[in-house]
Amino acid sequence: MQRLQTRAQFQAVLAGSTVARTPHFALHRCALEAPVRAGETPATALFEPPATWLGAMVPKRWARRAVTRNAIKRQIYTVSASFEGGLPQAAYLVRLRSGFDRKVFPSATSVALKAAVRAELLRLFERLDGRKGVAS
Repeated sequence: MQRLQTRAQFQAVLAGSTVARTPHFALHRCALEAPVRAGETPATALFEPPATWLGAMVPKRWARRAVTRNAIKRQIYTVSASFEGGLPQAAYLVRLRSGFDRKVFPSATSVALKAAVRAELLRLFERLDGRKGVAS
């Protein structure tokens, strides 16, 4: 699985469709064969070699501490690796869309926070993968 690197790649995937959501995360997908509009770079040019691409976006707005952002990103990449074989070839972006309550998870890298993030990411990828039904 390749990782998204450039701003253009992240923007291309964000412009794609949202294929799954959970209370804290959204999963965006950009088909690599997407039609090109005037003035845009073809997706195939952004995502070479053709493979499954993945990026993680954890804004400071929702995770203030760098240690928390990094822990969430590590969870995203770890969980996605277990679903790599079942994902269609496309570019994906997991975006944190709301923060975890600091009253419930006071430590930046508590075991409880990591378990909650992992459980929610598993649900997110299961929805996309079709193992548990359709995306909501």
